[in-house]
Amino acid sequence: MTEEYDLAAVKKVLDEFLDPESGRSVLQMEQVRDIQLGDGKLSLTLELTTHSAPLWESTREELQTFLRDKLPQLQAVEVQLDVHQRSPEPIGQIGLTAKSVIAVASGKGGVGKSTIAASLALGLKRAGCQVGLMDADVYGPSVPHLLGLSGSPEIREQPTNQRDEQGNPVMKRGILPIDCDGMRVMSMGFMVSPDEAVIWRGPMLHGAITQFLRDTIWGPLDYLIIDMPPGTGDIALTLSQLLPLTGAVVVCTPQDVALLDAVKAIKMYEKVKIPVLGVVENMSYFLCPDNGKRYDIFGHGGAKSRAESLNIPFLGEVPINIQMRVNGDEGRTLANYDDATIAEPLESICFNLVKNLAHGRQEEPPLPSLSVL
Repeated sequence: MTEEYDLAAVKKVLDEFLDPESGRSVLQMEQVRDIQLGDGKLSLTLELTTHSAPLWESTREELQTFLRDKLPQLQAVEVQLDVHQRSPEPIGQIGLTAKSVIAVASGKGGVGKSTIAASLALGLKRAGCQVGLMDADVYGPSVPHLLGLSGSPEIREQPTNQRDEQGNPVMKRGILPIDCDGMRVMSMGFMVSPDEAVIWRGPMLHGAITQFLRDTIWGPLDYLIIDMPPGTGDIALTLSQLLPLTGAVVVCTPQDVALLDAVKAIKMYEKVKIPVLGVVENMSYFLCPDNGKRYDIFGHGGAKSRAESLNIPFLGEVPINIQMRVNGDEGRTLANYDDATIAEPLESICFNLVKNLAHGRQEEPPLPSLSVL
């Protein structure tokens, strides 16, 4: 064995490598174990949370490269991955336990916002994250149709963080969300018949959104994805008052009329202090299945150039795809991930979103949460 490095040298290097969820050292966060060093070879197990599940493989590769660069005399580096358990803390004043709450918004209707929201939630869930999907588009709830879900949510008793005189958890009645293959879903579409119109003023909207967040038994989540109503209505204000949103993703199509409204939505979120995490260009182009030729029906690249001019991340583009439309109409949005031409751009958007969140935490690690007894 060459004695160039010892365990202390390896740990010193590992202390510089940051966890993608917390933005802190993986050594400090106790996410490295089973370090084996011998005969010029290093092996270890890196634990990562399910919140960063889309980044697992890229993080493994980054750590291997990092170790080789910092410890160049090593002949081989092997990194195994395992799950690191880190429960989310309650956020806001409503008791929701989620690590990231992301609103998916648009400046106008008809740009495929709900399809992108559902696909984003499904993509994160497929990657291994614990995900909830809340349909906040009270007037036009389309998430149940896109996912092929029906039925009425049940009312259940759930334990709270409070204790009675005997030390037992105080129970509270809550709404059990509809299960979509392990993803928890709540929508006004479960409360009213599909052909019934919801005719509510602002206070009733505020009450419904509050109830969806406060009284739904979401359980611990890595991500709560919220499908917002189109435009710049007051639900964004309600959310900004109820809990600290991680940020918003704005969906638009390439043509100028859609981009004008998308910019209004971006400005609205900035005014209510909700970070804009990125822009998605939907219906970006059409790849003809007959001849393989590409057609930019609504133009192309407008969302990317507008995002760059506003210094906002561009998360990716999604093509017009006939099968994607069919899957949505048939309630099989999950099947979008069975077709590589659709799955690749959707997976890229999930990856870019989570990676941008990780970079933000590495640049400004959030303060540790302290439980108040």
